Amino acid sequence: MGIMITFVEGILEDVLPNQIVVNAGGVGYQILIPLSSYSKLSSTGARVRVLTHHHVREDAQILYGFSSSEERDLFRLLMAHVSGIGPKLALAILSGMEVGHFKSAVVTSDIAAISKISGVGKKTAERVVLELKDKLGVAAEWEAASRGNAPSGIERHLHDAVLALISLGYKQVDAHKAVKDVMTKLSADSSAEDVVREALRHLLS
Repeated sequence: MGIMITFVEGILEDVLPNQIVVNAGGVGYQILIPLSSYSKLSSTGARVRVLTHHHVREDAQILYGFSSSEERDLFRLLMAHVSGIGPKLALAILSGMEVGHFKSAVVTSDIAAISKISGVGKKTAERVVLELKDKLGVAAEWEAASRGNAPSGIERHLHDAVLALISLGYKQVDAHKAVKDVMTKLSADSSAEDVVREALRHLLS
């Protein structure tokens, strides 16, 4: 597997709408970002922590950066589960639509809205809905997570944790079961990351 870079923390040296340079310990990391992350990044000279997806190809290694795990999960989900979507198109989707809007468009099968994103045609939009909603069952998790009567305590992390596991390649049923199994062992103030970590340990044991 080699080394995978999952975040870069350092001084923001350069900011463009589609990429940033972070000086981490004297090394300048060039990181490609979606517009959604650009709007959340502060000015140059500030200390930042950017979540990354380390994409390794035969001819290059590219870092994609995100201001939230929700963005990175969606990026990975699109690449792993929608045929024909690579990192460039996944980044374009995140740039063209806010994560929450994208999720509700998938839940309501709003192909017209998704196909308005630059670089995404009707065929790709249809594939996104088919693969994420019908085949993967991800939309059901999103729908449940966005309902008004959101649970409190540890239960509030249920859907986020399941989605994070799905974006890592686990099947929805397995992810759901693992999260349910470990939730009883964690305290109410645990974070979603804690839930994911424990669930992964459970799945790998």
